[in-house]
Order: sequence, then structure tokens, then C-alpha cells
Amino acid sequence: MDDEDVEKALFAYLKKKGFWQTERALHEEQSRLSSVPQSETALSRSERGPALYHDGYSKLRSWAYGSLDLYKHELLRVLYPVFIHCFMDLVADGHMQEARAFFQTFREDHELMHLRDLQKLEGILSPSHLEDMELARSLRHSKVSIKLCEYSYNLLLQYLQKAQSFTMLEVINEHINFEVSSVQPVSISDDSDVIALVGNSQDLAKQVNRKEVRWGLLEDTVEERLEKTLSDSEKVEGENKDMDLDDNKKRSADVGKQVAASKKLKKDKVVGAVGKGVRSETSTVSLAPRVKPELTLPIRPSEVEHSILDDLRNRVQLSSLALPSVSFYTFINTHNGLNCASISSDGSLVAGGFSDSSLKVWDMSKIGQPAKTVSMQGENESSQNEVFLGSDEGKRSYTLFQGHSGPVYSSSFCPTGEFLLSSSADSTIRLWSTRLNANLVCYKGHNYPVWDIQFGPFGHYFVSASHDRTARIWSMERIQPLRIMAGHLSDVDCVQWHANCNYIATGSSDKTVRLWDVQTGESVRIFIGHRSMILSLAMSPDGRYMASGDEDGTIMMWDLSTGRCVSPLMGHNSCVWTLAFSCEGTLLGSGSADGTVKLWDVTSSNKATKMDDNKGSSGNRLRLLKAFPTKSTPVYTLQIKIDFKFYKIGSCFKNSITKFVLTSLNNFLNEVNNLFW
Repeated sequence: MDDEDVEKALFAYLKKKGFWQTERALHEEQSRLSSVPQSETALSRSERGPALYHDGYSKLRSWAYGSLDLYKHELLRVLYPVFIHCFMDLVADGHMQEARAFFQTFREDHELMHLRDLQKLEGILSPSHLEDMELARSLRHSKVSIKLCEYSYNLLLQYLQKAQSFTMLEVINEHINFEVSSVQPVSISDDSDVIALVGNSQDLAKQVNRKEVRWGLLEDTVEERLEKTLSDSEKVEGENKDMDLDDNKKRSADVGKQVAASKKLKKDKVVGAVGKGVRSETSTVSLAPRVKPELTLPIRPSEVEHSILDDLRNRVQLSSLALPSVSFYTFINTHNGLNCASISSDGSLVAGGFSDSSLKVWDMSKIGQPAKTVSMQGENESSQNEVFLGSDEGKRSYTLFQGHSGPVYSSSFCPTGEFLLSSSADSTIRLWSTRLNANLVCYKGHNYPVWDIQFGPFGHYFVSASHDRTARIWSMERIQPLRIMAGHLSDVDCVQWHANCNYIATGSSDKTVRLWDVQTGESVRIFIGHRSMILSLAMSPDGRYMASGDEDGTIMMWDLSTGRCVSPLMGHNSCVWTLAFSCEGTLLGSGSADGTVKLWDVTSSNKATKMDDNKGSSGNRLRLLKAFPTKSTPVYTLQIKIDFKFYKIGSCFKNSITKFVLTSLNNFLNEVNNLFW
């Protein structure tokens, strides 16, 4: 039965049943469609000319820019996905010249927010590139979710129907998923929260984020034992204080004794205030719930625990009025040579990975000492060779580790500083002994370059991130990975352990951050909001929050329990290469390629979050405390030590060495300042 027979049967049925209104409406619709025989609806995508894409997008763009200011910022979000899919449809249909002209005509509208994606898409020169290029393939095979208020959504539908722009309507239906909300558009102020990035299904993210995350700290930790000790000491101090007050009242008749008693009371108040200050440092940690470890963790030596306890007792609480002292170390003449840098937990050792496949370790206690030699250790060498950096120039002592066959991209010290990990473009991970100055193990498992490597909080376990889109968990005693975490759509660029060792966070070039369960290897959180590749991650000491930095200079603070962004942070104007929380979690430090280090007040942001969540807003809540600019040195790594000394490492290239009389033309570490701000 053809279409005409179906129509005749339908009209006969409607007439027989007396549905005359439906019959008349159907006749009107049929006559309207017959009056436009060459409408877009009668054409398949391959039969449509490139002019329909150009004209349709141009009219949609003019309408969006000409809409009311109250709804314009929402309607403009639709333009970018429509633009890139119109371009790729033209390429897929073989209209290469028209596709290039369309791309160059309208690309300027989106360069501010999507410059890096546009630079990649500009390399599409044939239909085959749509499948070969990872970004284009993920764009075409997934939908973008955009949040709009109900009125903006209705405005868009009315325009598409009135303009009969069926080409744009097909592109929108095929590649965009709208989430319509009843709130006013002014309450949706940040695009990162309302646009789901490419390559991730919003439904999948919502489903994953429903899983339970036990973000608390481990049971019977050093901090918990210190908290119990402080609480017991405060009770004793309170009892002694009450007894002293009673004695002072009994002897109040004597004026001289009254003066002495008042001085003692003031002293007790000062001591009590200091005790409360020390206690408040661990309050955020003590309030965190306690969980059991899912991994068999190594036992810390007693001397290590005693050292940590001593440092915890000597802490002074950091705040906006008490910032840490700062030490800045600069690698000189390492332009395009230094790839990574890391600092040991006590700040005594600094490691640098270089493009010539070497790994160098400096002992900070020996910096500045004259006439020192350099120990050099290869993969299979057991003897030490003396190497001098220069003839009449200053000598710097460092240990040279050689064994990789490609550039070294990451390094990580174990908590005790006894072992050092390095990852390389040769797809291997190497474990080095800083005491023996020797390579102990070579771990092979990845098939492509390993971008990042991180020791766990207790040592023994470590995690790696690779170009093969996976992250892998290893133990020092096994040469094969324990877990393989796969799910990212592009390179895994950075990794970070959770404070309780039960979870691992990964940042990827697919612009998402994922949280993984180390026991099951499954993703339990997907964090969507960044507009460029993720370069750095940091976990708060209490385990509840996570900070992530991307290539555009944006930092986001995430709540692990809900999977939502707490505070988007705009401060840097280039790549954020490193992030670090203070030990009590009140400060966040960020280092960037723009040559600045910024300190942010995390405590005030978390307090403001509870108030702002009730109002439904998502503004910038992190407060900048201070910025430390360098002259022209990008910052590679940060570390806030337990005694609150703030270490920064950067790399720069000097054309002149007149300022540094003792410099050498070789790559070395030089302490340029030790400032206390």
C-alpha cells in the first residue's frame, strides 16, 4: 500500500467517524506542504546544498545576537555546537571549499572560549579526517547537553518554526540535548556549569555520580591520635585553671597577690588561646568521617610517626593573617629542557626530569657549598663517577640518574624520601633509590608515553597516567599493574591520590576529571565543567574537596560527595601546572605558566558555598589572599610543607649570566631568593 492509498483510507475513516475538524486540519496541512514542493523537508542531507547551512546558521546567529539581553547569554550557547556540526556536515558531504569558507567566516565568534578546539578542527582537510581525528570523532558520536531556562527554550523553538530553518533544526536535534529548568536565566551565571563538555553523556555522568563515595579519612591516623592528646591536655588545663581561679579568689584580700594572680590569669588565657589554635588546625580533619582502607597499607616506622607528631604539635595555623613563608628555587637555562620537578615531603630533595632522558636530584642542604662532585648512576652501573660542571665556575652537587630512553615527564618522591619514581616517553616507569643512587625496578605496562606518576600517601603503592587513555595502580613489589582504570576518551594527563588511599582522581585531555575506586577499578564520579585539558589536581587534607586546574588557567573546586563544582576560580591567564593544599586545608596554592603563584582562602569559600547553594547561584567564591609574581619564570611545582614553608620551583632561560656570577652553562638548580612574605 503506497502513501496515496494510506491517505485515502485515513480520510475515509475520519469522514465515517465524523471527525470533521481533524479532517479539515489534515487537508490544510496537506495543501500547505504541497505549496512548497522544494522545501528542505523534502531533501535529504546529502541533497541539500552548502548554502542552506551558511544561510541557516547566519540567520540563527543574527537572531541570537539580536535577542533580549536577559536571554541572550543563554541563546548564544547554542551557536558553538551548531557551528562545529555544520562545518563537519559540510566536510562529510564533500563540500570542502564551502566548509573552509564557512569555518573562516564564523570562527571569530568562538575563539575566546574554544580557541584550542578550533585550532584542532582547522586541520580537517578531508572526510576521512572526521574519523581519524579524536576530537572530531567524539563530537560526531556524542551529544552536548546545554541548560536553558524554559522561556529561552520556547524562544528558540518559536524561531526555528517561524523561520522554517529545518537544516538547523536537524543539527540541533541530532547533536544537542537541552535541559530545561524553571529558574530565571540570571541564576545560571557560569557557562562551565551549564554546558556538558564533548565526549561525555550527561546521563552517564548523572548515573555514575549517584554512587556512594566515602570521602572520610582512615581510622587511627596520626592526626586522630594528636586530636585525642590535645583534647586530654585541654581538660587537664581547664581543671588546673579552675583550681588557680579558686585560689586567687581566696587570696583576693592581698593587693599584691591580686596583681600577681591577674598576670597569671592573663598568661593562662594566652596559653589557652594557643591551645585552641592548635586544636582548630585539626578540626577540619577531626570532623571528617573515618573509613577503613581498601588496600593493605604498609606500617609506618615509629620514628616516622614520632617525627610527624612533633611537626603537628609545632604547627601554627595558617589564615589570611598568617601566610606561609616562601622559598622559590629556579632552574636556570632549562628552556624546553626541564619537563617536570618534584620536592620531597620534608623539602630536603628536589628532582628534575629533562628532555635528554635524564633525572637529576639535588640535596638542598648542599646547595651553595663549593667544590662538590656529582654522582652519576646508570641503569646497570654500580660505581660512581666524578663529574665537574665547570672549571673555574661554582660547583653544584646533584645525583644524575640515567636509564630512560626518552624524555622524563614526571617524578615523585615516596613520603620518606627514600625512593623516587620517574615516568618517561619510553612508556616505562622506573624506581630509584636515593640512598643507593641506583635504579631498582623498571615497570612496563603502558604502551605509550607516561605523562604522570604519583606515590600514594603511605608509599608502596603508586599510580600512573598515560597517553593510552588509562591510569594504572602499581605496587613496588610487583612489576605488573594491580588495577587498570579505563574510561577517559583521551590522554590521562594527571593523577592524584585521595587522602584515605581508597580513591584516585584522574584529569584528562577530554576535559573531564574522574574519581576511581581502587578496589573495583570503576569510576564513581565524573566531574564536567572544564573547557580545556586538565593539567593539575589536588586533594584537601580532610578528603572532601578536590581542586583541578586546566590549560586555560581555570581552577575548579569540587565536592566529592555530590560531584558538583563548589567554586570556579578565574585568576591565572595560562596553564595551571600545579596545585597544593595547606596541611590543615585552609589555603590553596596554585602555580601557573603565567609566572605567578596565588594563594586562595579555602575556608571562606566553603562557608560561602552553604549560603550560595540555598540561593541557587554559582559565582566565584574563592577569595584571593595574595599573588607572588616572578619576573618571567613559569611555576612547575608547589609544596606547602608541614612546618608551613612554601616551596616553589620554576624554570627559566637567561640570555645573560652576568647577574649570577657562579652560573654554569649546564642545567642546574639555583636558589635565587628565600623570601619571607
